This record gives sequence, C-alpha cells and structure tokens, in this order.
Amino acid sequence: EGEGGENGAHGMDTLPIENRLAFMRGHVAAGLALYRAGAPDQAAKHLLHPVSETHAEERAGLDERGFKADLFVDISNALEAGTASEEIEDKLAEAEDNLSVLADEVGGSSKDILNFLLDTTLEEYRIGVTDGEIVNAGEFADAYGFVTVAEDYAGDLEGPAGDSVRQELGVLKAMWPKAPLANSAPAPVDQVAAQISRVQLE
Repeated sequence: EGEGGENGAHGMDTLPIENRLAFMRGHVAAGLALYRAGAPDQAAKHLLHPVSETHAEERAGLDERGFKADLFVDISNALEAGTASEEIEDKLAEAEDNLSVLADEVGGSSKDILNFLLDTTLEEYRIGVTDGEIVNAGEFADAYGFVTVAEDYAGDLEGPAGDSVRQELGVLKAMWPKAPLANSAPAPVDQVAAQISRVQLE
C-alpha cells in the first residue's frame, strides 16, 4: 500500500463521487496545514494530489461541477518556486472554498462520508506510524487531513448526537500536533484506533 497502491487500496474508480471528493479534500487539508506550518517540501505532494495524473480517476465527474484545477496548479507552482504560504493565502483559502462548495454540490450522506473518512484515517495512520515512530510521513499527514475534513462533514449532523460526534472528533484531532510535520511525536496507533471507534460509535 502507501503511495503507489493508494488508488488500488481504495478502489477510487468504484467509490461514489462524494467519497472521492472527501478523499481529495483530506489530502489538500494535510498539504495546507504543512504549507502554513512552513514545510512546503512536505506539503507539495499533498497539494499536487488533486491535479496529479496518478489520481485522475478521483476527479471523474468533478471538473464539470466546478473543480478549479488551474488553482491547484498555481498553488503547486508557487510551492515549487519557494513562495511563502502567507503570500498566496488568498489562493489557499480559495482552494479550500472551491472544495467545500463542490462538497455541497455533490451531496451524499454525511454519516456515510464520515465513516469512510474515519476508516481511511485508520488505514493511513497504520501505514504512517509503526512502534511509536513515523515511518511514512505522507500517510501520517494524510490521516490528519482526513480528520480535519471529517470535522467539516460532522457540522451537518444535528442534535445531541451531532454534538457528541463533534466532541469525540475534537479529541481525535488533538492526537496530532497543530500541523502533521514529519518530525512529530505520533500518538500510538492503538490509541488513535480506539478514539476512531468512539467517534464511529457516536
């Protein structure tokens, strides 16, 4: 699994469009967190993800719904040129906004999308962390990105149940440092797995 087997592992071509979009948003969230934390080198592949040819099947059906591919190309170029994130913050915010608007457009069951994101978080975290050490920084960061995006979808859940989910998600998110940098001290895998179960239980 890991980098090469990502699409195979998730069967992107068979996933519903709302899950593919949520997956893409997770990568972007990871990239933005790393870029804003001053680690453009670590952010690059996450932010390139939406427009990379390798992941083309993820985008199927999104272009005609308003996905701004050019924007992500611009951000990737800025990254490569060594531009500080503050200088293009307006573009970063626009990229987040574009994906958020697409999510509203695509729809789907927030509950199903949340379960997909949480399952994927655990998969990627298990690849990213072994014996208390980060062995795959990309997957460690992606797992953080999926939890970040899950918080957005959890905003749609109503009533006390929704509040409980958001509360448990907050606890899960706090298991990462403020940004999922490669030199972070990771939480143990079983601790993260247990907290993901709590969120899913709610």
